[in-house]
Amino acid sequence: MTENQQLEIVRENAKRIKYEVSEAAVKYGRTPDDVRIMAVTKTVPAMLVNAAIEEGFSLLGENRAQELCAKYDEYSQNAEIHFIGRLQTNKVKYITDKISMIQSVDSIKLAREISKHAQKHGKTMPVLVEINAAMEQSKGGINRAALTEFLCELAQIPFIKVEGLMTIPPADADELETEKFFSQLYGSFLDTREQKIDNINMYTLSMGMSSDYKSAIKHGSTLVRIGSALFGLRK
Repeated sequence: MTENQQLEIVRENAKRIKYEVSEAAVKYGRTPDDVRIMAVTKTVPAMLVNAAIEEGFSLLGENRAQELCAKYDEYSQNAEIHFIGRLQTNKVKYITDKISMIQSVDSIKLAREISKHAQKHGKTMPVLVEINAAMEQSKGGINRAALTEFLCELAQIPFIKVEGLMTIPPADADELETEKFFSQLYGSFLDTREQKIDNINMYTLSMGMSSDYKSAIKHGSTLVRIGSALFGLRK
């Protein structure tokens, strides 16, 4: 496939996804502006990512610190970048100046490391707490039942600000199981908002990917993370 053909596929996919996200939002009693679309860029060349940015996908999701650093200078200046993958504490220092949010906070140790490097860069880092929907050992995230206690600890750490929750349902979950996970997390999102914990905000509910983003929108997602539906299957 030629470079131009690849670019055209990304552009067409981008238009279709924007339409389908807007359609789903309206279908479930929301507005298109209620849901942000993130382009997940794992293994995707910067050339294709920039094509998506040109189509309005200016929010990027990076999974790997090393890959982010390698591609960062090639990205369009219009891009906003969130880190969405499992983050080792020894990698935080390499990405703090390049991103505007970390969506995968699941330990106090990690939060403190983010705080330390955010302070060095003179910023306060927005973060999301990752919930491990089915407590899979292969994934990061905390138990949903431990959320309030975890948030109260995070609230004491300077130079970070909690702005919501993120989850990834099990890959082998069927549609009904996936909807159950989304519904449960939306409930936790609303409950936490009602608790009004100091220094904790619930603005962002990041859930839904290429295979299930319409279901996530149905259950209150404010940010969907789209990779393969936009760029094609990873090599």
